[in-house]
Amino acid sequence: QVQLVESGGGLVQPGGSLRLSCAASGFTLDDYAIGWFRQAPGKERERVSCINRSDGRIYYADSVKGRFTISRDNAKNTVYLQMNRLKPEDTAVYYCAARRGDYYCSASGYYDYWGQGTQVTVSS
Repeated sequence: QVQLVESGGGLVQPGGSLRLSCAASGFTLDDYAIGWFRQAPGKERERVSCINRSDGRIYYADSVKGRFTISRDNAKNTVYLQMNRLKPEDTAVYYCAARRGDYYCSASGYYDYWGQGTQVTVSS
């Protein structure tokens, strides 16, 4: 079965850290460009970070730059989003998405596969 499964979300205090994982099954993530998106209640989905397939180019939204780090472990067929110095405004459902090929930071509608999402809540 082809799927992406996110994990690692939860409740954390402001200033804390979480590491989200996005594990692929049924296909090889090494063949795909990856994006992390988030959607907060009442807001549109926004791109948080993305990593290209072949050259490893990386993008971060200004709101997370310097705090979040995207990485991929092809041996584990998994992509990670390390989130540090979390803020209440980071509260959202986080999704990973995969698009086959070298498509750097595609618009959300172009991705082939999406995970089910994982809730991140930053609150004291």
